[in-house]
Amino acid sequence: METLELTNNKAQENLLDEIKELQLSLPNETWFVWPMYLYQGLWCLSYILEGIISFKTHFQAHDTDIILASLPKTGTTWLKSLIFAIVNRTKFSDDFTQHPLRTKNPHALIEHLEINVYKEVNGNKPDLSEIPSPRLFATHVSYLSLPDSIKNSKCRIVYVCRNPFDTFVSIWHFFLEFEPCKGIKPDLVMMEKYVDKFCSGVSPWGPYEDHVLGYWKESKKNQQKVIFLEYEGLKKEPEAHLKRLAEFLGYPFSEVEEKNNVINKIVELCSLKSLKEMEVNKIGRLSTKFENKILLRKGEVGDWNKYLTPTLAKRIEEMQEKLKKAGFSSSYYQTNLITS
Repeated sequence: METLELTNNKAQENLLDEIKELQLSLPNETWFVWPMYLYQGLWCLSYILEGIISFKTHFQAHDTDIILASLPKTGTTWLKSLIFAIVNRTKFSDDFTQHPLRTKNPHALIEHLEINVYKEVNGNKPDLSEIPSPRLFATHVSYLSLPDSIKNSKCRIVYVCRNPFDTFVSIWHFFLEFEPCKGIKPDLVMMEKYVDKFCSGVSPWGPYEDHVLGYWKESKKNQQKVIFLEYEGLKKEPEAHLKRLAEFLGYPFSEVEEKNNVINKIVELCSLKSLKEMEVNKIGRLSTKFENKILLRKGEVGDWNKYLTPTLAKRIEEMQEKLKKAGFSSSYYQTNLITS
């Protein structure tokens, strides 16, 4: 046992030394109080770089895996709750009074591969053999940066995007709530600085437009592999989107379920209002860096209007032009978002 522990410690030391050496060669920036490194086209927060490298190196996808992909603050928590509820709905009574979402945060039910599963694994691969099928995971990694095993398998990827205005504002508020940022007093000058970073692609797991385009293009090529969802559409037509999502995942709603209003019950169970009222999301913690309650802020479409000046909004609007030129079309958010 002592020999194994020494071996593990040595492997961890070697990995950390390799990462430190790698960091010296990578372009770097800062995001609030954290260094970020540009690794294979992806901006990685320093404390997650080890997890990203381990995930890319070791993860072996199963054909039955379901992976939620997204940028931070684009509906991740909401989609985790919806996916978990859809896949596991037959295990619980129709009223969902004993549902795990009532006692566990969605991020504890569907873990992020680079943030949780492969973070600080002491140079070893985590044992995923006991996870029942279908395995449910999440990632913020861009499509181009995913491990080949995900791309080459038949596993299904659910991608959710959100308009860049609300995405930025939500990220802005989220990181300011982290414990290491509690002493920061934000002002317009600071917001201008971070809007410029965001629009230049320098934000966690960015660039934004590369991230969106990667999954969007793949969803067009292979509709059996990737479903591309828009946050705004989910808000506008939740039942229709939930039905479409369930069919993609291979767990379609039966006629009996539809008659028994199961779709509506899941929509209500997983609504932001419902999740915010659950005790685990009021007082629980997933991390020493923040409380669960900061994962659920407002979730409104167009909330950015209260925070962005017209100048900053115009700056972000330019990102949409980049997306349009690349061929991206949106059903919900790419028109009439800028108000005069």
